[in-house]
Amino acid sequence: MSKWYEEAVFYHMYPLGMTGAPKENKENEIIHRFEELFAWLAHIKEIGCTAIYIGPLFESTTHGYDTKDYKVVDRRLGDNEDFKKFVEMAHGEGIKVIVDGVFNHTGREFFAFQDIKQNRENSPYRNWYKGINFGWNTPYNDGFGYEAWRNCFELVNLNLCEGAVRDYLLDVIRFWIEEFDIDGIRLDCADCLDFDFMKEMRRVTAAEKKDFWLMGEVIHGDYGKWANDEVLHATTNYELHKGLYSGHNDHNYFEIAHTVKREFDENGGIYKGRTLYSFVDNHDVDRIMSKLTNKEHINPVYTLLYTLPGIPSIYYGSEWGIEGKKEGGNDDPLRPHLVLEECEKNNQHPEIIRHLKELGEIRKGNQALAGGKYRELALTNRQYAFARIWEKEAVIVAVNNDENAAVMTISLPVEAKSCMDAVTGEAVAADGGKITVELKACGSVIIKINQG
Repeated sequence: MSKWYEEAVFYHMYPLGMTGAPKENKENEIIHRFEELFAWLAHIKEIGCTAIYIGPLFESTTHGYDTKDYKVVDRRLGDNEDFKKFVEMAHGEGIKVIVDGVFNHTGREFFAFQDIKQNRENSPYRNWYKGINFGWNTPYNDGFGYEAWRNCFELVNLNLCEGAVRDYLLDVIRFWIEEFDIDGIRLDCADCLDFDFMKEMRRVTAAEKKDFWLMGEVIHGDYGKWANDEVLHATTNYELHKGLYSGHNDHNYFEIAHTVKREFDENGGIYKGRTLYSFVDNHDVDRIMSKLTNKEHINPVYTLLYTLPGIPSIYYGSEWGIEGKKEGGNDDPLRPHLVLEECEKNNQHPEIIRHLKELGEIRKGNQALAGGKYRELALTNRQYAFARIWEKEAVIVAVNNDENAAVMTISLPVEAKSCMDAVTGEAVAADGGKITVELKACGSVIIKINQG
């Protein structure tokens, strides 16, 4: 039986941006902006998402990743009771909640770093951070040096080989589970984290809550080093992310197909049997509608996101086709303040939400799309077809990146008693073990096969 996360469709929320919170936490009074997010739950459920990845949430100085206090919700968003209510409401709608876990580094306002500033060599926390050297200095003139994430001295790298640090962070995770009843954690900078720490986290969370999910942010490298039975359940699939937009911009489905075959093919895919986290945009990369040369390609892009092996995720606002690009390294345009009622009223791309709802329904009704084997069926630069096969279930997906309509004749991957269009419910005739499908310009088709 599949785990909940293998069948999930995620909705990614960046709350400091969504709610229009101030860029800096000036430690003023608590503002209950979290209440704005309660109304989003009905919308998230309506478009077919079954899980939420939300964060960063906890008290920080600026963007959320410079943590000040792991056990207190950022006052710009509200308080712990607000988030507890959010999780309760989400669970009431059948939606799981995953939070951002920022364990590679803290902000400079974190208590351990402040103690080192005050007590220097005598601080009991002097081993909590990497590279502490009282013979160096920093751009902040601290009178000592330390290792910072990508030389960003606002983010001080934790020493996860130090037992006291690991014990502290594992206690934080237990607190999150007990206090908020969260269902999983997305690990920021997982490719920088100590593997023994992640393995211990896996054991602790499994003991704390059944089917607790750990997903790591990994950009480069062999995802299998992280996504396995000992470390994490999944990682981000940045390799597929790149192909999903460039394969359309370049009219080159070979790029996408090569990636998927290498990763998931039933015969030799290096991540076969693993469920990586798939996305077309997030809080760190340009919006998909800003990346697509031809905006009509949004249809096959989302079809592939939902039907290729992986756990699909929608980034807040992209269901309305909003755009956003980094400006000189500034991520703010990717993380806008959105008011739900205004987005619904001013929706310029109703076809996107309609398509996402259809895809969500199709995915929910087909186990083959959650855990089925992947098999490539047909491939040209501009058309691509593949099958997902699970026991007696099979689904064929065909996509077209051409600006003209296309016809594809596709060999059936299994014996079929009948075939039907998964969106319209119309029968699709099979002849001699093949079907012929008509694809609209920049369109897609999903065929469900009944094996009898």
